[in-house]
Amino acid sequence: MPPSRFLPHSALQSLIDVLAASGYAVIAPQAREGRIVYEETFQTAELPWGITLAQAAGNSRTTKGTHKQAFAWANGPQALKPLLFAPREPLWRITRQTDGYAVEAIEPPGRPLAVIGVRACDLAALRIQDRHFLGGPCPDPHYGGRREGMLLVAVNCTHPAATCFCASTGDGPEATADFDIALTELEDGFVIQAGSPEGEEILAALPLQEAQAGKIEAAAAGIRRAAESQTRAIPGQNLRDALMARLDHGRWQEVAERCLACGNCTMVCPTCFCHAETEQPELDGSGSLHSREWDSCFGERHGHIHGKQLRPEISQRYRQWLTHKLASWHDQFGRSGCVGCGRCIAWCPVGIDITEEAAALLK
Repeated sequence: MPPSRFLPHSALQSLIDVLAASGYAVIAPQAREGRIVYEETFQTAELPWGITLAQAAGNSRTTKGTHKQAFAWANGPQALKPLLFAPREPLWRITRQTDGYAVEAIEPPGRPLAVIGVRACDLAALRIQDRHFLGGPCPDPHYGGRREGMLLVAVNCTHPAATCFCASTGDGPEATADFDIALTELEDGFVIQAGSPEGEEILAALPLQEAQAGKIEAAAAGIRRAAESQTRAIPGQNLRDALMARLDHGRWQEVAERCLACGNCTMVCPTCFCHAETEQPELDGSGSLHSREWDSCFGERHGHIHGKQLRPEISQRYRQWLTHKLASWHDQFGRSGCVGCGRCIAWCPVGIDITEEAAALLK
């Protein structure tokens, strides 16, 4: 493990400045209308200093705390997914020509991103997204174009929400791989270390101090407390066989009586990748724009194939989502599709809890 150094809060602006001078668009968390969202930033003053994020089943809100930290919260509704796999984007344009049609690919923006505040659970989700979009014989050029050159500044989680359960999935709260820089926030600054040659190059340009043993231990203790304080848990990291043996369990119908099939859980999930492709023709027939947009297995369109709805009941749609996420994902990726971020619990309008449902199904 590379040596740890210390970056005072007062010197955090230097990190943003160095990243921007290196050609990156700097993306960082900011408080907006009771939420924490990731947007481009230029000043550390825009970070959520002193903000606490209270999350429970069906509830997420920010409050102003008494602390002086910028990352004393777990996560907002966004992860890395919308920065790489855009919620809606055009892929190509077809234009009518005198002798036929011309197809023009639409390239995604080429400016590399540096993202500050990435949590360990979202790094785990990124590994899954990378395998899905880039691991096959035909890598996705839009995802790949954004992923190439992305620099990741992780922040180890020391203030988990009541909805977090990353310790039980093995995906947090400490970032252990796939970051360029990792921060652990203390009251007066950050224990900081590089995770890649690119990260080390950035750190070399910062006014860092030697990390004293007391600060290193305080950072490690904060991470340990974050893991120990989590009260929710998935009952096992591989539930494939157990869930597939319970496809007729009565719990599917019980949860369907509460589920609105709104798709919020899939929209905030950092690993869901379903999408639909749409065609937007010009009224005069001169061409058409082909786009893709996020889709959800809870929607009617998702299960509609050749005039037949394969999953007409909400119970079937919830079963499709949960068994794919926690069971058949093992066949695709060798692991569960859940990284324990808890977003689906907090952003479900009726507070359905994936850990509670999984436990009930295994009884």
